[in-house]
Amino acid sequence: MFSALRLSAATIALSLLGTLAIPLAYGASIPETKEPIKLTLNEWTGQHVTTKIAGIILERMGYKVEYVTAGYLPQFTALSDGTADAALEIWLSNIGETWPKAKESGKVVEVGDLGLKAREGWLYPSYMKDICPGLPNWEALKSSACAQALATADTLPKGRILDYPPDWGSHSEAMIKGLDLQLQAVSAGSEGALVSELKAAALKKTPIIAMFWSPHWLFNELDLEWVEMPKYEPACMDDPKWGPNPNEVGDCALPNSEIIKVAWSGMEKKWPAAYRFLQNYQMTDEAQIPMISAIDVHNHTLDEVAQAWVEKNKDTWQKWVDAAVK
Repeated sequence: MFSALRLSAATIALSLLGTLAIPLAYGASIPETKEPIKLTLNEWTGQHVTTKIAGIILERMGYKVEYVTAGYLPQFTALSDGTADAALEIWLSNIGETWPKAKESGKVVEVGDLGLKAREGWLYPSYMKDICPGLPNWEALKSSACAQALATADTLPKGRILDYPPDWGSHSEAMIKGLDLQLQAVSAGSEGALVSELKAAALKKTPIIAMFWSPHWLFNELDLEWVEMPKYEPACMDDPKWGPNPNEVGDCALPNSEIIKVAWSGMEKKWPAAYRFLQNYQMTDEAQIPMISAIDVHNHTLDEVAQAWVEKNKDTWQKWVDAAVK
């Protein structure tokens, strides 16, 4: 996949020149104000790629852009009070009540679907099928031998599920309770820590199951498989009689996540052309995965990778800009 984004010296040179390029001429009305548009950066590389590319194109349009580092859930406070203007990769499957409450307040609005085709859930390296016979079926996790194999000093006698960092939000505990499993979710400290532990376990073939997501470059590096859960239905979340456990809700897989863009409610009035551009802006799995790999595996910088994409794909993003400034 990385070959799709080969960063030659010439490409990087062109990309760096792009950072100095004169903004494209769209008339005296753009930018509508000289104040910077503040885009949030969260805790994972894919979101950085999505956000940086959008920011570079906004700069090409003539806007000043600032990047605000913010936790995934805490960023909604900044979006609500206008100290941040847009967040471009919101996964609805793990946002809990944070997004619905922000939307209901009227202070944060949905800008549109981002375009990524996502999946979230528990996964494992393929050798785990020898340690927990019956995988990929989730019922393999009911085995006491499987739980013991996954246990750590901190979770004994329960097995450990390596979970998302705390700021991301996660359904692991609800899934464990719903499916009545002798497991315990333990949060990783960051995306890097989560990935590093999966890679280290795969190298030594030690037992591990983790909450994870796609698209992600790690699927190109490791032989990973999803735990197959009871298929998601809305009733799973509010009707205990639905699903394999008649006493609990949450006994099913996560729904395939919709990934949206959101903004401070005042952004459309303050920067109407920029807002329309963000409505048009799209990111695909095919574009994002090799860029994540270029950064996390091949040690290119976010700026290099984002600038290279912008230089190579003007025919794609120019349409979004032209529609926004008409």
